[in-house]
Amino acid sequence: MTFDELTEFKKDLKNLLKKYRTLNDDLVVVKIILKQKPDERPPFSFIIDSLSLETCIIKVKKIACKALKGRGVNSGLRLIYAYFPDKKKITFIELYHKNDKENEDRKRIMDNFK
Repeated sequence: MTFDELTEFKKDLKNLLKKYRTLNDDLVVVKIILKQKPDERPPFSFIIDSLSLETCIIKVKKIACKALKGRGVNSGLRLIYAYFPDKKKITFIELYHKNDKENEDRKRIMDNFK
């Protein structure tokens, strides 16, 4: 499995790293899990199916973040990624905290994966 990141995702990560210093380490763990189970795994993740795209867009709702002590997987961080099963590739689209934003950036998804 190969991993890629949109430029916007890199900006999201850079901003969140100021607040959550362990985020890079936490994403390493997420990548290990995604290598083994890249598709949706309710209740932790689900497919955003209302977009009508060629690929599968998945939203991860439960990410463990060490910087948010005592919260575990209920940290409130959200990860949006595109999964290309035929290429064995995952592209990270967006990373945000649920208190900062209510939903994923559908325009960003459509602009990059239409």
